[in-house]
Amino acid sequence: MKEYKSNEDLINYLISKGVIIENKKDALSKIEKYTYYAIVNTYKEVFKGDGKYFEGVTFNEIYSLYNFDKNLRAIFLKYALEIEVVVKSLIANTISKKYGIENYLDRQNFDINADTDSVKRLVHNIEEELNKNYGKHPAITHYQNVYGYVPPFVLVKVLTLGEISRFYGLLKQEDRQAISKYFKISDKLLKQILVNLTLARNISAHSDRLYTFHSKFFISYKLVDKVYNKHNGSTNFYMLVNCMKLLLDKKHSKKFQKQIYKEITKLSKKLKSISIRGILDIMGYPSE
Repeated sequence: MKEYKSNEDLINYLISKGVIIENKKDALSKIEKYTYYAIVNTYKEVFKGDGKYFEGVTFNEIYSLYNFDKNLRAIFLKYALEIEVVVKSLIANTISKKYGIENYLDRQNFDINADTDSVKRLVHNIEEELNKNYGKHPAITHYQNVYGYVPPFVLVKVLTLGEISRFYGLLKQEDRQAISKYFKISDKLLKQILVNLTLARNISAHSDRLYTFHSKFFISYKLVDKVYNKHNGSTNFYMLVNCMKLLLDKKHSKKFQKQIYKEITKLSKKLKSISIRGILDIMGYPSE
């Protein structure tokens, strides 16, 4: 798009490209609310071949895919937050028990084989986070004023999932194993999952496209699903969902799966010009 077009112009442009607008007023309302770029530009490619829209493509189909992905992001964020809370608690308890609640950020408490600069960067970022929250976060302010330090169980409250992922990855192996044992998986697998969970969480938080999630950060997925054969060197949405199930308790895991399958079923009923199978292929779901 090289020049500004009004929403009316954009609807007419879609019509000129062969997209069926079943309710122009409704389409205009959706574009005004969520923008043409977010709905059409972001989700149109699966409805096209050789640069042209497939015959019979409707605006409602494109919007349905947009809405499907929006709902996926909401579901993902809800359960990623549940995982984040549990992982933070496990890290805080593990390091408090072993290293105390004051000097737990000493270099000697991290993996001896970890890159020293990475540890320094982590500690620096943590100190920056504490400084930023001093005077704003009641517990941070209280512990700094009264005791002169912030214990792990308070610190983790203000750390992002990305910082928690890095924190976990730099811990001594026996500490990582003590944490991963809770989920009945290896410390290596938990580290891989947390890195990808952070990427997907950032995508979701910024309203980017989640259903096409692909990450170059490897997950030892054969430890999760021995018969899955679509690895292709990258991590996809299907793999991430199954890895998240390992980190959720049984009740949350069932709800998580049920909500995702409900959205897939809803979308399948909205699609006419393409099949749900094509969407599932992009997400990485096996044909069976």
